[in-house]
Amino acid sequence: MATTTDIAKRVYDHTWKLDPIIRSLLDTDFYKLLMLQMIWGLYRDRRVTFSVRNRTSSVRIADEIDETELREQLDHARSLRVTKKEQIWLAGNSFYGQRQIFHPDFLAWFNDFALPAYDLRKEDGQFVLTFEGPWTETTMWEIPALAIINELRSRAALKGLGRFELDVLYARAKTKLWSKVERLRQLPDLSISDFGSRRRHGFLWQSWCVEALKEGLGTAFTGSSNVLLAMNNDLVAIGTNAHELPMVLAALAPDDEALRLSPYRVLADWQTYYGSNLLIVLPDTFGTASFLRDAPEWVADWTGFRPDSAPPIEGGERIIAWWNAMGRDPRDKRLVFSDALDVDTIEETHRYFRGRVNMSFGWGTNLTNDFRDCAPTPNDRLKAISLVCKVVDADGHPAVKLSDNPMKASGDKREIDRYLRVFGDSGRKVQAVLV
Repeated sequence: MATTTDIAKRVYDHTWKLDPIIRSLLDTDFYKLLMLQMIWGLYRDRRVTFSVRNRTSSVRIADEIDETELREQLDHARSLRVTKKEQIWLAGNSFYGQRQIFHPDFLAWFNDFALPAYDLRKEDGQFVLTFEGPWTETTMWEIPALAIINELRSRAALKGLGRFELDVLYARAKTKLWSKVERLRQLPDLSISDFGSRRRHGFLWQSWCVEALKEGLGTAFTGSSNVLLAMNNDLVAIGTNAHELPMVLAALAPDDEALRLSPYRVLADWQTYYGSNLLIVLPDTFGTASFLRDAPEWVADWTGFRPDSAPPIEGGERIIAWWNAMGRDPRDKRLVFSDALDVDTIEETHRYFRGRVNMSFGWGTNLTNDFRDCAPTPNDRLKAISLVCKVVDADGHPAVKLSDNPMKASGDKREIDRYLRVFGDSGRKVQAVLV
């Protein structure tokens, strides 16, 4: 059994060489690798630009984080390569009941993978961090870039704290998390996993959280989206697909009709690579209501949906109603809830839908970065922020995300207006974006 790290001591004593933020190319979400294989197979010649965006604009992260430290961490991430141990694990492990889910030709290509160059500058208290190049390369920057910025912000907030102050901080954070675990234990048939890589407080803290959930929840804890932590803790790597796929294919669509059909083209591509429990629909990129309105019947035969930006109960009810209308029994389907979850939301959603549909929960920021009221003295810089890394263009064409929550929309205003003409505005509702 692995020895639990004394995080307070490590933070107090650490040097950069001891604790680089990104320690492996597998320190990323599993869906990045699944999507990467499909991108490599079908779209390797496409050029896609990603950009980091701070949706919590009141926080001036470029004033909190040293630019030199940020560049050093980004450069270190670019130096990483897949190790022999990692190669063997990816090739030989079983994922979602499937052996050799990664094709040998893809793994041979990935063995030489390196993160591409980046462009970094400051603008009005924010970092403008972009990644431009082949889609097969730029896609892999999303999780490391977000993890680096979030952990540097955490480290900056902790500078100047003494050893005992750090002890108190982490003791309170551990107690806070364990009290959540004790509540979650009371939910029958719970299925929950760690989705907390992108906005984590830090790698060591995410590792502690994963170990705590593994011990505290037992079989109710189904795994981690973080590939490295899944490998190191003998857990299932959890993940399917993300918004970037429909965003890119929509940007590449030659006309409005192709744009309208682009979300279903993504699914058709996906099922040529994956099946069974990996057939989870992410419907909200251009609005869930429009997706369900135009979805072909074969989509109803997929395993489930992940309603990501609508309130869980509202989004779940909408999808259950659609399954019923399509003649499918929701009790044979799965809903994966993952947006801004914490214990209250998980409890409420679990109790509401139990017995009506299979459920699982991907617990993110409020698992791996909840330090509210834990510091010995008030410290607003320990509050999580809503940092994202999104597609901004594909082959020079602007990319758009509408979302069920207009506050999460991204893209050029004229393109957003065009997408709204194509997909409509039904079902979209403004909600505050917390994380």
